[in-house]
Amino acid sequence: MTLVTARTDAASTAALGDAALVRLVLAGNREPFSELVRRHQEPLYRYACTMGASPDVAQDLVQDAFVRAYVRLRQCREPDHFRAWLLGILRHRVLDHGRDLRQQTLGLEHVPETSLAAAPPPHELRRALDTALDRLPPLLREAFLLRHHEGYGYEEIAAITGSQVSAVKMRVHRAREQLQASLAGVRM
Repeated sequence: MTLVTARTDAASTAALGDAALVRLVLAGNREPFSELVRRHQEPLYRYACTMGASPDVAQDLVQDAFVRAYVRLRQCREPDHFRAWLLGILRHRVLDHGRDLRQQTLGLEHVPETSLAAAPPPHELRRALDTALDRLPPLLREAFLLRHHEGYGYEEIAAITGSQVSAVKMRVHRAREQLQASLAGVRM
């Protein structure tokens, strides 16, 4: 009977939004945090890889970000924006890890294929895109990837990066312009 109850609880937590799960954890129920981990582990891993972390380092950084999030959950002032808050923690972990973003490559070769688009572009286009992304300044690359690869809104990206929304919009716009210029001569 306990097993059936545990399944029902897991099913019911899967149906809840992040904010409701955060509130349950803050109320003393640790179990809903595992659902938050399940939901956000893959996007956090992709983000760490695209910011230059090797797969092993990315896994460690993501795990550390979850531990920090759990310990500091009361500091999440807006549970409705848990995803952005959590990514902000990971972002700081990546930066704290000693990565100099100005000298790092994008590292899309480390991102699991299941995380990439279902129909990958031809080899030549992929290489050109990787090169063009590598050439972007770190702030433009980060904003572009968060917007177009991870699907975050401008407000969420601003919260993650500690920037103004207008600055984020400008970074994404400039990244698009630079990518278009870099890819102008590539046959598609």
